[in-house]
Amino acid sequence: MSDFVKHSLRAMLFLLVQVFILHKIPPLHQFIVPYLYFLFILWLPFNMGRTWLMVVAFLYGLTLDYFLMWPGLHAAACVMIAYLRPFLVNLLIRQEGAEQSYGAPSINSMGWAPYMVLVVVLTLVHHGYLVFLEWMSFGNFWYFLGKVGASTGISLLLILITEMLFYRKERFRTNM
Repeated sequence: MSDFVKHSLRAMLFLLVQVFILHKIPPLHQFIVPYLYFLFILWLPFNMGRTWLMVVAFLYGLTLDYFLMWPGLHAAACVMIAYLRPFLVNLLIRQEGAEQSYGAPSINSMGWAPYMVLVVVLTLVHHGYLVFLEWMSFGNFWYFLGKVGASTGISLLLILITEMLFYRKERFRTNM
């Protein structure tokens, strides 16, 4: 299966799960909002340039905004994490490391600790930015921190479950 088809199917699957399952859970929407859709952006290949990564993230977030009737909040949060992802990848793995040897960020390509740091930081940034844009002010600071923390916690649990259920076998790339 080509990479384009694989990434397109993955994007549709994440959008469908977010819109038709996670967004329809009523008890959690009082304080906790589970988000899993942005994992698609984290799983995009290392060799995708920052500009294209941001364009794909914008279109992906805009598609989710269209389904959820939001005025571009998810698109802005997706572009933010797409912009920060290459910086974090370069900080977390050595220069001649996994980005040259493997196709995309994963536990196999980066190792447990760097991959989890990448996921936790980008999840916190995504949720914090999304909640801030939703309110356009901090309002009650403790409520803001609680909502970001609780949503991040439940999203990290969903990401961990997704990583365990959908094991992505990365191919080691060689120069041959």
